[in-house]
Order: sequence, then C-alpha cells, then structure tokens
Amino acid sequence: MAQTAYEPTGILGQQIFGLPVERETLFSNHKQIYKKRVEKRQRKLIVKLAFLKPFLKKGEKILLISTGYSPLASVAQYLTGFVFIYLKRSLFVFTNYRIIHVPTTPSYNYKGSIAQIAYAGCQSILLKGGTLVVEYGKFGKVETFKGIPVSERKKIKELLKQFKITGTKSDLAERMPLCPRCGNRLLRGKYRCENCQLKFKSRLLARIIAIIFPGGGYFYTRHYLVGLLNAVLEIFLLVYLAVTIKDTVNGVEESLYYAVALSAIYLIIKIISVIHSTHFTSEFIPKDKTLKPISPSTLKKKAPKEQSDSTVSVA
Repeated sequence: MAQTAYEPTGILGQQIFGLPVERETLFSNHKQIYKKRVEKRQRKLIVKLAFLKPFLKKGEKILLISTGYSPLASVAQYLTGFVFIYLKRSLFVFTNYRIIHVPTTPSYNYKGSIAQIAYAGCQSILLKGGTLVVEYGKFGKVETFKGIPVSERKKIKELLKQFKITGTKSDLAERMPLCPRCGNRLLRGKYRCENCQLKFKSRLLARIIAIIFPGGGYFYTRHYLVGLLNAVLEIFLLVYLAVTIKDTVNGVEESLYYAVALSAIYLIIKIISVIHSTHFTSEFIPKDKTLKPISPSTLKKKAPKEQSDSTVSVA
C-alpha cells in the first residue's frame, strides 16, 4: 500500500511548529515521493529549531534538515581525534535562499550560535561522499562540512541542482555568523553585536583561561563534560609531575625521564585545550545564556541600512 502524507490545509499546511516549510520537499525522498520514515526523521529534527522563526525572511521556506559537523582547522581536528564528533555536531537547514548552519550540543540542541551560507555568495556547493564542500565566490575560499548522513545525501544532491549558486554577491561570499538575538551580521574578531550590543565570549580570554586553569577553556566555551575530563587529566599529571620532580631532587635518576615525559604530555594536552577553546569562540558564543530573539518587527526598526545582508533580509 502506498504511503499517504497527512496534508493539513491553510496555515497548518504551510507551517510545522510555527516554521514555514515546503512539505512536499521536506517529507519526500530524492525522487519527490512521500516517505513516512522521511517525515519522522525530519519532524524529529525540526523540533530542535523552534528558535529559528524570527530569523527567517519573508518567503523563505525550509526544504530539508540534516545533521553533520562544523568545520574545524586541520591541526585542531587532528589533535581532537574521536572527540571531534562530540564537539562539533551541527544542524544544516536547507531553505530556498540559503543553508542555515546551527552548531549544537551532542544531542543536537541549540546552543546560541547561528550562521548562514547564502547560495548567491557561493561559486559551488557539492556533496562528495558524506562531506559538503562549499566554495565561496570571493577569493575561492573552501569549507568542508563532514558527517552528512547517508539518508540525506541523494536528496541534498537533488536539491543543490535547483538552487541558483552563482557566486555573484561578494558581500555574502563566506559563512556568515549572525547575532542570535537580532539577526545582524557579526564581524570576525569583534565580540559585540553592532546592532543590539549583545556580547560574545572572546578569543583572547579563552586562551588565557585555558592556559591558567585545568579544563578552563572548555568550561569557558560551555563544553562542560570535556572540560571536566580535561581538568581531571591535567590535575593528575601535575600531581604526578610534582612527585617525580621531588624524586629527581632526591637523586632518583630514572625519575628525571618520567618528569620530562610527563611535562611533554602535559604541554601537548594544554596546547590542544588552547587550540580548541580558541576555535570555539569563532562560533560566537553569547555570554548571556538566556537571551531571546527579538521579534521581526523590532529587527526592522533596529537594523541599520548598511546591514541589508543580515539574516532577516538576505536574498
């Protein structure tokens, strides 16, 4: 028996949990055939996006939601190893205007950061295996987003054929971080929204805290479990190192080798902590954990004219 989608009419047909969607695309497979398992999977993810409504522009509709991982610098990724999966989970929301990138917790819950990839600012967007490869129109910069699930790959490939990926708008030619409160474009290296003055955690402070306190960088960037594990490991190494140094002073020759080895291990762990903490601040983590998005009407009043490429007004 063929599967039949429940198709509400009127306003219900255009929205799910208050979010504008294209049901025929969202709940279908790559051949535009409705599948109950696809609907179940997409509904499970769209529940995580209740915060998104104020940031969608007029006429924008959600076509597909996928999981994956945020980009990570090659050195940092190498040093992270298996923890990469835990630290960099994200949701990717494909709309008719752009891809909305949402860094999440390991359980795919929103953690206050949001960015966009405008189709008009990309030279190409390709799916190679489970990796989404985005080449931006300006300077040919390339970013890769790994971990796209097998269940979404064919559909994403079909969707990408429909989008106008021209790379013609140079001001949109990057993954653009957006203020989670007002939707204004955020500038790299500045940790305050120029529109609503929301403050974000800074790169410099992340480095200092990561260096001084065991696990401090992870706690600062709200990666508490990793921070706890890191703190325990650093404290253990420091205590063990103190014991071996004491033995070395007392003339125990082999303790010198242990002290050198422990010092090297501790230094490597500390460097990894600093790299990770610094990198996470690039996602613009708001200092205020309880912030609420400003309504679209307020956004229009507050948004300066030169910010026409913000979330709410990007084309």
